[in-house]
Amino acid sequence: MTENPSDDLLRKILKESRVFACVGVSPNPIRPSHYVARYLDLKGYEVIPVNPVQAGKTLFGATVVADLAEITTPVDVVDIFRRPAAVPEIVDAALAMNPLPKTIWMQIGVTHAEAAAKAEAAGVQVIQNRCPKIEYQRLFGELRMGGFATGVISSKL
Repeated sequence: MTENPSDDLLRKILKESRVFACVGVSPNPIRPSHYVARYLDLKGYEVIPVNPVQAGKTLFGATVVADLAEITTPVDVVDIFRRPAAVPEIVDAALAMNPLPKTIWMQIGVTHAEAAAKAEAAGVQVIQNRCPKIEYQRLFGELRMGGFATGVISSKL
C-alpha cells in the first residue's frame, strides 16, 4: 500500500493521468473537495464529479453523477473525498468499472488498509492520505508562490 509514495511515482501519476473521478465532491467552494477538483480542472484534467445528492447538476462544466457506475468514459484516477468508513464501498465500485481505473487516490486523512489491499490485488495502484492538488503544486514548483520551500529549483516567478 502506498501511504508513503515516492515523488517519482506521484509525478508519474500526475503526468500520465487525464481523467479524475472525484467521489464526494461538493458544490460549496470553501470545501476542500470543491477547490481540489476545480484546481484539477484548471490544470487541464477532465474532472467527473461524483455525488448522489448533487446528481444531474453541473460542476466544472461536467454533469455530476450519482456513483462511479454511471461513468461511461475510462477513468485514470478515482479521487476519494469521503470518510474512511465509506472507502470499501467506493473501492468495490471502482473495481467494477470497465476498464479499471489506474489509481485510487484517498485524500488527506483518508486511509483504509483492507480496501487498499483489495484494490492493489486487482492491479490498481493506491495512494492514501495525500492530496493531488498539494502534490502537483509541490512537485511542479507551484507551492513557492505561497512562500513554501519546495526544494524545486525554478527561475519562474
